[in-house]
Amino acid sequence: EDVILDVLGLAHQYGFVDLEASISDYLRDILQIRNVCIIYDAARLYQLQFLTKVCCTFMDRHALEIIHHDSFLQLSPYAVKELLSRDSFYAQEVEIFRAVCQWVTASPDLESASRMMSVVRLPLMSLSDLLTVVRPTELVSPDTILDAIQEQIQSRNSDLRYRVPEENVALARHGTQVLQGEMRSALLDGDSHNYDMERGYTRHAINETGDHGVLIKLGTQAIINHIKMLLWDRDLRSYSYYIEVSMDQKDWVRVIDHTRYFCRSWQYLYFPSRVVRYIRIVGTNNTVNKVFHIVSFEAMFTHKEVKLAKGLVVPKENVAMIDKSATVIEGVSRSRNALLNGDTKNYDWDSGYTCHQLGSGALLVQLGQPYMIHSMRLLLWDCDNRSYSYYVEVSLNMWDWEVVADKTREICQSWQTLRFEPRPVVFHCVHLECPAQCEDSALPSVTITPSPVPSCPLNLPAIEDTASSPPVAKPEAEEGDP
Repeated sequence: EDVILDVLGLAHQYGFVDLEASISDYLRDILQIRNVCIIYDAARLYQLQFLTKVCCTFMDRHALEIIHHDSFLQLSPYAVKELLSRDSFYAQEVEIFRAVCQWVTASPDLESASRMMSVVRLPLMSLSDLLTVVRPTELVSPDTILDAIQEQIQSRNSDLRYRVPEENVALARHGTQVLQGEMRSALLDGDSHNYDMERGYTRHAINETGDHGVLIKLGTQAIINHIKMLLWDRDLRSYSYYIEVSMDQKDWVRVIDHTRYFCRSWQYLYFPSRVVRYIRIVGTNNTVNKVFHIVSFEAMFTHKEVKLAKGLVVPKENVAMIDKSATVIEGVSRSRNALLNGDTKNYDWDSGYTCHQLGSGALLVQLGQPYMIHSMRLLLWDCDNRSYSYYVEVSLNMWDWEVVADKTREICQSWQTLRFEPRPVVFHCVHLECPAQCEDSALPSVTITPSPVPSCPLNLPAIEDTASSPPVAKPEAEEGDP
């Protein structure tokens, strides 16, 4: 690495931009615990923003190993300060303090070293660590230690500046436990593939007596703003639920409220950052029986910028896709979900489209969860010069429908871009985009029911109906079984 970094320095000095970029790509590929510190220092020195960011991300993931490695002691003062100032550089604060002490001892620049203690977040350390680890070193003044203790006492937990790893904290190896719910061991095992009617999920009975749902205790208090959860999805059933968080199991805050919406499969949930120790997921409805089933659960902090409106995600990208848990509930096609596979070029008379008989039925799509949407885009079959008329409705629960686009008196062909006032959507046509991938964004679930075409009947070859009917409530299903 030393030779490569010398060449990088020459490339930077003489302005060989392409060579500089090639070396940066190579260094990115060979990053390891033993060399990332020296590469990080060089990237900062030569102002290589891409390589600097890659190094920071790598060190965030391996923070504890980095501060315990000998190469950490060789970092420049500015590099150490910049690295330890990152909220995403997560390790126990007492371990960071010990690493800074070792760096101070090894540093020839004692004046810079004395100022390095400012990057250690003393209020995050326990009283015992402040008195038995920090105080004996005499690197921190007694007044500074007292200020840290005072800040601990007077500040709310959520006001302290925590270090937040951008990773799932709801893992058994982090000490996280499922305190309440049936078949608890399945929820945190990380397996989101091997589950069926009898195994691979955690459940609780849905009732009207205030059932407390599934209760999770994190291994330590953590800041989270993102939950990823898999609802049991081996059929087309939907669930409704809410999620609450707490520090002490007394003061609960509801961060997700999907009690009025039909949700299925993977749930990608975002909310304002909160300090959390306990998480409670309570199911309020299952369209098949009276049991709520969760296959997988993750909780984390993310730096991803997500726009929220009335507690719902306002998506920038198309969410009417299979990998976003959208599904075609009603419609006729040779292959299931051809409407949502993203292929807008490979279609002909026989395949690549979804249809329904005029005057009967509709094309019905359910999004995985409610989104706040104000646009969508669809491709009408256009292998000849035929035209269509149609209208589009949206719904949250498949009972109450609202028309957002009325094209019943228009002659429509090929691509259609529809815009409307932002609204929550769960239910919704030969490629569907929601939101439209042009200038605006969109939301879940919409039904498109073509009205009679003025002069051009739908005259395509008959194909198999592969989409099944909407989920129907079956309360007689045996309680506890999916």
